[in-house]
Amino acid sequence: MRAAVLHETGQDKLDVLDDVEAVGFGPGKVRIRVRATGLCHSDLSAMNGVLPQPAPFVPGHEGAGEILDVGDGVTAVAPGDRVLLCWLPACGVCPSCKRGQTQLCLAGFMNAGTPNFKRPAGDVFGFAGTGAFAEEIVVDAGCAVPIPDDVPFDIAALIGCGVTTGLGAAVNTADVAPASSVAVIGCGGVGISAVQGARLKGAAQIVAVDPVASRREAALRFGATEAVAPDGLADAKQRITAGEGFDYVFEVVGKSATARTAYETTRRGGTLCIVGAGAADDVLQLNMFELFFDEKRILPSMYGGGDVRTSYERAIALWRAGRIDLEGLITHRVPLAGINDALDQMRTGAALRTCVEL
Repeated sequence: MRAAVLHETGQDKLDVLDDVEAVGFGPGKVRIRVRATGLCHSDLSAMNGVLPQPAPFVPGHEGAGEILDVGDGVTAVAPGDRVLLCWLPACGVCPSCKRGQTQLCLAGFMNAGTPNFKRPAGDVFGFAGTGAFAEEIVVDAGCAVPIPDDVPFDIAALIGCGVTTGLGAAVNTADVAPASSVAVIGCGGVGISAVQGARLKGAAQIVAVDPVASRREAALRFGATEAVAPDGLADAKQRITAGEGFDYVFEVVGKSATARTAYETTRRGGTLCIVGAGAADDVLQLNMFELFFDEKRILPSMYGGGDVRTSYERAIALWRAGRIDLEGLITHRVPLAGINDALDQMRTGAALRTCVEL
């Protein structure tokens, strides 16, 4: 089958090959024919080494498709079922799952060191234990979440990561209060989803912050009340909050510099929500006095900060009701052969979300 492979960490181009085979099928596993996958910034972060991932590997973790086959013991899905790909399935028995924090379950990471594919040249891993830039994939049955017939594959793919992450950060993690003031720093697909979540929760002011003009314009269409470049944030803080700072600030970039800006833009007693996935050696510096004196809540948000299956169902219900716009998030569509052009578009910020159609 065809798949897009990164041979070495640090390379900026993928090699679309037709000699890749999905491996590992057996009891408790499913084989999925991938129909659509979203290009997420985390894929770029894995390619350049910001996020740890053994190479060679197939990027992609935000996908949807059809079940081709199921292994022994699999009863939740059957061949022909339409599913989205959950890259972080809950085991249901670990301490995190028992506490109801299924988004913190580490069971899915246990497979990250096991190859998902092979080529004549050797083993190939899948990003985050998946690897959705491939026509077929073999994953644990818990990674395959059934979707209703009226949900298109491209929409389902977005719900599988970006929408759940951004929407959940505002709804679950920060629990934005009605009539509050919000700033969202970083307005790609996840940031725009956070904007939509803040709007759903009734925020009065939502300021979208991004260096790319097209993303600022998009944020306004999705519910932001104002959109500014990074150098305009201080002015927006002064105008909207009289210099006090925003009630909620979402950092959706994954860098210590923007996290520090987000902290300084949050009012005393307000909430800073960290959504961006950054590097292990990128350290955010805060002094002990400001931590005590400002009493700002710092809330990291992992995969939307809640049970992902519940979050999937909520996103589908809101999309059906017209309360959130998911079609508008997809600004580019490419076949697998066009993946490198799509990567370049994401690097320049030209795309909110690119759908790779397989």
